[in-house]
Amino acid sequence: MQSKKLKTIVDTDWFVHDRFGMFIHFGLYSLPARHEWIKNIECISEEKYDKYFKYFNPDMLDVRDWVKRAKKAGMKYAVLTTKHHEGFCLFDSKYSDYTVMNTPYGKDIVKEFVDACREVGLKVGLYHSLIDWHHPDFTIDWLHPRRNDKDAYEQNQGRDMAKYREYLFNQVREIMTNYGKIDILWFDFSYTDKNWGSLCPWEDAKDWMKGKGREDWDAENLVKMIRELQPDIIINDRTGILQDITTPEQSAIKYGVFDKETGEPLVWEACHTFSGSWGYHRDEQTWKSPTMLIQLLINIVSCGGNLIMNIGPTSRGYLDKRAESALGVYEEWMKYNDRSIYGCGKADAQFEAPEGCKLTQSNDGKRLYIHLFEYPFKKLEMANMADKVDYAQFLHDGSEILYNKMPIRPAGVLTKYAEHDETTLYFNLPEVKPDVVVPVIEVFLK
Repeated sequence: MQSKKLKTIVDTDWFVHDRFGMFIHFGLYSLPARHEWIKNIECISEEKYDKYFKYFNPDMLDVRDWVKRAKKAGMKYAVLTTKHHEGFCLFDSKYSDYTVMNTPYGKDIVKEFVDACREVGLKVGLYHSLIDWHHPDFTIDWLHPRRNDKDAYEQNQGRDMAKYREYLFNQVREIMTNYGKIDILWFDFSYTDKNWGSLCPWEDAKDWMKGKGREDWDAENLVKMIRELQPDIIINDRTGILQDITTPEQSAIKYGVFDKETGEPLVWEACHTFSGSWGYHRDEQTWKSPTMLIQLLINIVSCGGNLIMNIGPTSRGYLDKRAESALGVYEEWMKYNDRSIYGCGKADAQFEAPEGCKLTQSNDGKRLYIHLFEYPFKKLEMANMADKVDYAQFLHDGSEILYNKMPIRPAGVLTKYAEHDETTLYFNLPEVKPDVVVPVIEVFLK
């Protein structure tokens, strides 16, 4: 349970309460269908990549279907890519021709998304890439698709990051102005502290191919502009300056996320994929199992964080069966167990999770949730729980769970039990695990 309100610039109470959201990565990379970084990975030229722009036509796109599935899965907010690193914009922009409006589809997908979210009652989030591999003034660096060109240095001489910054500011102003109230702005990303040297073969490029960070984006003034346009918006930390939330990616969190200097807990959101890619990847096989999906959500909330899970629609705009199935796993589990997620967080330190279990606790401290990752045989021992429980039940069906301070002695056993800890409470469970991916015991505390 969060013992005190975390320090943020805006009110994040709704965000911390809701805990679960949907990420949507959609762009030209859905056509090659082999990773959203395909332009970088294969060092694709603009001329070749323009083929995808020419043929981008998600004729089966139904944004309402995306967000309805998110809501059914228990997600409370959704974040859509307005522009990924490839530079292609899903919105109508007067500062670029490289937008969805000039493709065969010809409609503002960001507007469709925002309207659909509001229609079904989801909070609205927009992702915007600080990186732009299409813009002619974005300088070539370790990550740029042109990094391996023999004339990369010469190409860079005509590029001007000041002009790119102006473009960045103009487009961010557009998405913060043209779509009404936006709840989350998710930037991606700064990379000054990473060693990308292995991606470039030119030894003499180390000085002029440096990564980019807060100074390159003029992050302070960028954020200032956003705050003036959207005073209540939640902004992440990937401009290079800490704002309202920090966003660890594809990470196994064990204890929480803390400020490096003060050690104070931060408001955070872990971003993960159903498979190994963010954009649609036709041949990707590393899709998470139902158990992995549910345990991932529980583990993150038990550490005091949010989870945003990503889908990558096909180039025709629909979700493939693997994505539908993964969302269905959450829909089935959250239907009966969402009370252990919404309005919950890390449990008080006095409660120790038994082996094979994860704990969450309601923010008011009145309910403790024991998530059974490994189903025990008949009994579950909880230390420091004696005299603290008023009632216990399985959350999925509301059936009572009996408990006692002493383990029940089987009939015919005459020997005494060894000394036991008087603070331990024993929950008596059915021998057969309920038909739930992860069963949850809801404990009402005295």
